[in-house]
Amino acid sequence: MPIMNITIINGPNLQLLGLREPGIYGSTTLEEIYQRLQGVADSLDVKVRFFQSNHEGEIVDRIGDCLGDGTDGIVINPAAYTHSSIAIHDALKAVSLPAVEVHISNISSRESFRNVSMTAPACLGIIAGLGTNGYEWALRAIIKHLKQNRK
Repeated sequence: MPIMNITIINGPNLQLLGLREPGIYGSTTLEEIYQRLQGVADSLDVKVRFFQSNHEGEIVDRIGDCLGDGTDGIVINPAAYTHSSIAIHDALKAVSLPAVEVHISNISSRESFRNVSMTAPACLGIIAGLGTNGYEWALRAIIKHLKQNRK
């Protein structure tokens, strides 16, 4: 079976993981998450690409670029854009690639404005509140979905 290509997209302020509100987000850095995911991907013979931006338009552009770069599936943490970005929702719908949304914190148990995800309806599912381990589970979920739906 050919190698799968998964694009992992992170939204605003996630470059500050490890420093930003460690009581909510923990002490793991984004680079440490990437290193762990690379190890998981290598063990599963999957290629991962990482992208982080604080700018909504760059995230939308990166999702659109997935159509031409061989991406088979997307893992996305839209961060604050989760609750406001119809543009990211529309980009995910437009590319028609399977995506799993991931959040380090449980967005449903936080401030009321964080309780609704504008982007989740464009995804297969959402993993939230399980810390940085959620990234690995999202990666494994998208790979399993792709394997089950390959012809």
